[in-house]
Amino acid sequence: MLARRLPGILPPMSEPEALETAAVNSVLGRPLDIKHWRRRPFRSPHHTASAPALVGGGSGPHPGEVSRAHNGVLFLDELPEFNRNVLEVLREPLEAGVITIARAERHADFPANFQLVAAMNPCPCGFLGDRSGECGCSAERVANYRSKISGPLLDRIDLHVMVGRPAKEALRSNETSGETSATVARRVSRSRSRQLVRSGVCNARLDGAALETHCKLSEECLALLEQAVDQFNLSARSYQRIRRVARTIADLAEVDTITPPQLAEALALRQLDRR
Repeated sequence: MLARRLPGILPPMSEPEALETAAVNSVLGRPLDIKHWRRRPFRSPHHTASAPALVGGGSGPHPGEVSRAHNGVLFLDELPEFNRNVLEVLREPLEAGVITIARAERHADFPANFQLVAAMNPCPCGFLGDRSGECGCSAERVANYRSKISGPLLDRIDLHVMVGRPAKEALRSNETSGETSATVARRVSRSRSRQLVRSGVCNARLDGAALETHCKLSEECLALLEQAVDQFNLSARSYQRIRRVARTIADLAEVDTITPPQLAEALALRQLDRR
């Protein structure tokens, strides 16, 4: 449910983005949907999907789900149930924002700049860490279940959030708690605007010199991050991604400098790394 609400808090697509998304649908022979013009796409393929269905293929070749989710959200529910080889093909588009499909006589480049969201149970039975204490999975069984997702793919997912089972009192209540999507959307829009004004791209696309310029860390922050790298054996990719997340947290707070609390929050959001 949370994943399906995500397009509702993201800023509307710009005119060029909407045209790119419409072009992908046009290649697939899908009519233009004026009603949802500039609304970010949301794709949720079933876990039985093949690699060509996910990234594209065929003799044509034609775009896959990663391209249909271009400028939007790709949601993979029950992540460990996907074939591991299918998941591994996501690594290239997650880094490059484009997917190249090569065939004997021709090749095609399709856009694939999407936000990946995935969901999985903490263990095969689903009760690991639950207050009911009903989990009966052995440590080996849990490790085998989680090993279906490779380290390199997990390394490319910036936020690892454990979602606990709500209390029955909360389920009975008719009152809505927390913020509405409209409220969150306004905060996200302000944050996105700050990023585009500052660097011309979203924080997720900062790289090289731009990353060093716009994600500067104080000596205190550097010491904290280096300690985390040693303690949790974080990769160089994780190191850079944590900086981008910390920069985004600072933008949401509408502050110009990354501080230790924001960096600590970014570290805390990579829960599977810490495990």
